[in-house]
Amino acid sequence: MDKTIRNTTLFLALAMPFPALAAPIHAIMYKNPSCSCCETYAAYLEKNGFEVEMKPSNDLTQISTAAGVPEQLQGCHTIKVDGYIIDGFVPVDIVRKMLTERPAITGIALPGMPMGSPGMGGSKTEPFTVYAFTTDGQAPTVYAVE
Repeated sequence: MDKTIRNTTLFLALAMPFPALAAPIHAIMYKNPSCSCCETYAAYLEKNGFEVEMKPSNDLTQISTAAGVPEQLQGCHTIKVDGYIIDGFVPVDIVRKMLTERPAITGIALPGMPMGSPGMGGSKTEPFTVYAFTTDGQAPTVYAVE
């Protein structure tokens, strides 16, 4: 190979930026200490680009209420991520939608423990309705249906 071509090739290789490695999205999960489905959900999030710090707590209701999660939407874990709250087994695509769109809400929740949702066993038998909530006293609204 000609020396000029080799030097040009080397220059171009070094001048091109390396693809940025996406840093994991840090999330803090407050969970009931005896709930193994929460750990399964955390593993699901980690498999999808999140870094989950688990904080077992026997005061989950207090934590969820303080985070602004309406009582009817509270589940077995509450997650704080990038300024938002996630409660329940919300599919990762809906979490990413919220983090991308950045709506003026406190967070999202999938109430109950629906079969087939991430972290829960079984097959999905009905659509998952994920609700958005705020801390201004307004009723939760449907954020997404999957």
